[in-house]
Amino acid sequence: MPIRVPDSLPALKALHAESVDIIPQTQAVRQDIRPLRLLLLNLMPKKRDTEIQFARLFGNTPLQVEMILMTTASYTPQNTEPGYLRRFYRQLDDVRDDYFDALIITGAPIETLPFEDVKYWTELTEIMEWSREHCFRRLGVCWGAQALLWHFHKVQKHELKSKLFGIFEHHLSDVSGRLMHGFTDRFPMPASRYTMNRSEDLMAAGLNVLAEGGECGAGMVRDPDSGDLFVFNHLEYDATTIGDEYHRDLAAGLDTALPQNYFPNDDPALPPFNNWRPFAFLLMANWINDLYQATPFDLTSIAGK
Repeated sequence: MPIRVPDSLPALKALHAESVDIIPQTQAVRQDIRPLRLLLLNLMPKKRDTEIQFARLFGNTPLQVEMILMTTASYTPQNTEPGYLRRFYRQLDDVRDDYFDALIITGAPIETLPFEDVKYWTELTEIMEWSREHCFRRLGVCWGAQALLWHFHKVQKHELKSKLFGIFEHHLSDVSGRLMHGFTDRFPMPASRYTMNRSEDLMAAGLNVLAEGGECGAGMVRDPDSGDLFVFNHLEYDATTIGDEYHRDLAAGLDTALPQNYFPNDDPALPPFNNWRPFAFLLMANWINDLYQATPFDLTSIAGK
């Protein structure tokens, strides 16, 4: 089934070029189907790239999915024109009385800051609290996962000696649920972060570690009570995203090492290849299936659950 996005969203051109199934809003409203409603709080600097990365994954399932884009009100992103945000994005006040199957919080390049020093932290805590009675589940990616873990479970992040940057092998730790169905015992995940969450802290909080990597610790974690999923790395990334970040860091004067296991022969002049894409599609398909099996038809029943 196709993904439902605003009719004039610029990302549509790229999604059509990739043969991602798209259904226009005007056509979707005529179908007698309740789509899964996914609220994407996009905190990444390159908003349009992130929209495409998540939309292509949402569109590769047998269910109709509606992607609703969200941004912060207390902080205005510097890399996206305000008119674009006003046209395609919603803020908390716009959705306060609405209900969603899941809230997804992306990463953000602010992970070395204490949570309370993030400019929009107060608003984000309000969004996360609001989600308790308005979103059936939550999915956090990278810093978004760390923010959710700190807010709901008081699991702290820890700064690394140097940036964890590149493609890292992970192994399965827990295959008891639907989320890891079809995964090979070992699989790659892109990582780009300066902090980590320790597996022992996560398990002490009653969370299930689904996958780990020797160099980067926990890769994916699930809350067995709420069904919330926390992914510390970036399966959604394009083949070129790590390289773009590397060149961005160099241009900014940062002493960023060459990403590990990324450029062929460690030569930045050679184009990288994407060996994690199948696992990105697989994880999202498993997550959406797991969500579909559990979410209520009447989303208003989430309130007071």
